[in-house]
Amino acid sequence: MKFIRVNMSNKTIGVENVPEKYLGLGGRGLTSVMINAEVPPTCDPLGPQNKLIIAPGSLSGTPLVNTSRISIGAKSPLTGTIKESNAGGTVADALGRLGITAIIVEGIAPEGDLSLLKIDQSGGASLIDAREYTGMRTYALTQKLFKQYGEKNAILCIGPAGEYRLASSSVQSSDVEGRPARAAGRGGLGAVMGAKGLKAVIVEQGGKNPDAIADPEAFKEAAKLVAKAVRTNPFSGQFLPALGTAGLVAPVNAMGAFPSYNARKGVLEGWENISGEAMAEVITKRGGKTTHMGCAQCIIHCSNEFVDEKGKYVTSALEYETIWSLGGMTGVTDLDTIARLDFLCDDIGVDTMNTGVAIAVAMDAGYKKFGDTQAVIEMVEEIAKGTELGRIIGSGPVAVGKHFNNPRVPAVKGQGVAAYDPRGMQGNGVTYATCPMGADHTAGNLVGVYLAGALDPLKKDGQVETSRNLQIGVAAVDSTGMCFMAAASLVEGEGAAAFLAAINAKYGTQLQPADVGALGIRVLKAEREFNKGAGFTEKDDRLPRFYYEEPLPPHNKVFLMSDQDLDSVFGALEV
Repeated sequence: MKFIRVNMSNKTIGVENVPEKYLGLGGRGLTSVMINAEVPPTCDPLGPQNKLIIAPGSLSGTPLVNTSRISIGAKSPLTGTIKESNAGGTVADALGRLGITAIIVEGIAPEGDLSLLKIDQSGGASLIDAREYTGMRTYALTQKLFKQYGEKNAILCIGPAGEYRLASSSVQSSDVEGRPARAAGRGGLGAVMGAKGLKAVIVEQGGKNPDAIADPEAFKEAAKLVAKAVRTNPFSGQFLPALGTAGLVAPVNAMGAFPSYNARKGVLEGWENISGEAMAEVITKRGGKTTHMGCAQCIIHCSNEFVDEKGKYVTSALEYETIWSLGGMTGVTDLDTIARLDFLCDDIGVDTMNTGVAIAVAMDAGYKKFGDTQAVIEMVEEIAKGTELGRIIGSGPVAVGKHFNNPRVPAVKGQGVAAYDPRGMQGNGVTYATCPMGADHTAGNLVGVYLAGALDPLKKDGQVETSRNLQIGVAAVDSTGMCFMAAASLVEGEGAAAFLAAINAKYGTQLQPADVGALGIRVLKAEREFNKGAGFTEKDDRLPRFYYEEPLPPHNKVFLMSDQDLDSVFGALEV
């Protein structure tokens, strides 16, 4: 268990044992607790006092399936709040196998300076001059790095957007094929990495120095039961391998909760053309892969490889949120266009979600017409060019709204909403409003609850409690490195018991189910405490006014939750 601290101001690297106060923490739990403890809440997100923390989950690097999520934390230049954004791929597993609990990047490099951070199989770290890669897009960059340093490496990197320090910049992670197709997209953490002067982190794979497992035999048995739970669950074992997350396009449109045309409608006209079923048909016809392993340790294989009409690779994976943001919000119903846009966003290094919402706000203002495929492509390319318009779009929907004088911006705390309209899914609106990190699609998503028929999405009843419980649970899961898609099978019954048994076997503890909730609460408390220090109050836990005033077709409902309802989400827990 060790930290690697990298000071970009003086180019020094230190290795230290994990301090006692951080022991047992990983992923989001570590990034949030550490940012709250070590970063001044009022600091400039792009200045030397902010820290970029890269942390595998507490179970990453073990034989446990689907534990390869990497958490990246900092103060966000997009929201001004604390932020954790996570991605799949190969980096978390590589770091976990080296016994590296976190990489902490501090200070900022001199203007124009750019470095790579290289971590070898022994866990040694070094900074390498990267000025030759200045301005390079992520696909060309990773290909060059693999050629120079070998293919048995995992890579985190930024594209031009991160170097421009744009607030929608992502950090791209290499998948099992070495493509930078997995994104820690939310919150603009690519801009923080760019401000630090760090172009990429390269981690040698195949390390043989993971943290010790306290009870290897018990861990092995628990891991078998976790894998069984993931494989036999209808969602993770059947739905996701068949259609991936894109399978949600049809049911969410059927619910009238698919925000379209800058959230003016709950159903996209022509959604059938971009559904998971349509995508699977297109991919199969062209010889692509409808089921694909994108992340180390994954047994779900919910990724895909979208190819063009000639069978040439375009992107991996085309996810539900991206189909919505670059399709539903912009009125584009052509899969080839959306796939190309997904590739461009990954290549340039910007969040597909925030970018799609930003473009939708511009279209809503009359800059271009909804459904204009060429216009959307050109607007994304403007980001790479660094033009005035490109920088505005790359700064997110709030910046676009100000530029075009359009107050109708679907964002909370500066971050664009996700692919579930709060008027059609009331509980998701609760999560958007109260999540410490801005509108977020993974912090406490109720879509599974609604599709299971356990809660009426159009009524107030039960929404606050369900959102609260999910936000607490997800904060805990995000700390382990467990994939959100697999975690759905580990919520109750044998799956939950096996997951807890794996944690206890890893650390030699006797944790009970309530302790998992306590971890989630600890994480949320740290995040809310940081935000309070940064000047955020309950008044920031609100949705834009149009959600309360404009009924959403086809149900013609508005967001029903009062300010008191929203303030009660964490008030009862004193979070």
